[in-house]
Amino acid sequence: MSEDERRDKVASGKRELMPLPGLVAIAFYLLLLSVVIVIGVVGGHYPPLFLALPVFLLAACGGLLMLFRWAWAMTLAAVLLLGGYNAWIFVRLHFGASLIQGLLNLVFFFYLVRTEVREKLR
Repeated sequence: MSEDERRDKVASGKRELMPLPGLVAIAFYLLLLSVVIVIGVVGGHYPPLFLALPVFLLAACGGLLMLFRWAWAMTLAAVLLLGGYNAWIFVRLHFGASLIQGLLNLVFFFYLVRTEVREKLR
């Protein structure tokens, strides 16, 4: 879709209901991570300083659903950093679940950098 066609659609008010279902899945993943971190802090598994992370993850989640470019950048950074962290955990502790989560983050990263995804953002 060209830039002119996209502008015409926005000007006429016609937008697809769910143009990128992968972004919805990634936003749900960020929401789930936020809930897990909050539960971990409440349960005493994480220090209270970790409560800053869900704030940023929830902001990225909401902005990504509204197709904001700044939320795409936040999500891209979060997914890349989480993937690196999970890879480090797997190499150091040989914890298999972190390998799976790291690979999931890698899949999300490759989805987010596609040109089709970047073209739909505003």
